[in-house]
Amino acid sequence: MPDSVKQVFNPPSVRRPFGAYNHGLLVPPGASLLVTSGQLGIAPDDSIPQDVTAQAELCFEAIRAILQEAGMTFADIIRISGFVTKREDFAPYMGVRDRYTLDPKPVSTLIIVSGFTRPEFLVEVEVTAARLT
Repeated sequence: MPDSVKQVFNPPSVRRPFGAYNHGLLVPPGASLLVTSGQLGIAPDDSIPQDVTAQAELCFEAIRAILQEAGMTFADIIRISGFVTKREDFAPYMGVRDRYTLDPKPVSTLIIVSGFTRPEFLVEVEVTAARLT
């Protein structure tokens, strides 16, 4: 979705965002909406890297493939929800997230969880994307 059609909302009455994200984005009527399931840090060959950065990169590469299949790009992402199992994984995850996201930055939530379906998973990412048709 071209940046000019997403309207950014960071009201002065709300503390400015802690990182590279916006508090709100408005998508105009008529946009197609894509919602992904949470993507885990697992490669197509079922290998799972041991560090959160490599797992996050796999998550975002899976998201790239889903976006491409839908005729979209990272520029169309309006919301990201990230989940990590350790507080110290915030910074590495956000470094990966920030490399993949484009301006205007999407809205973003990051939550610490007690775990995923398998103990070797360290991060999960889901997105919502919108594009004018």
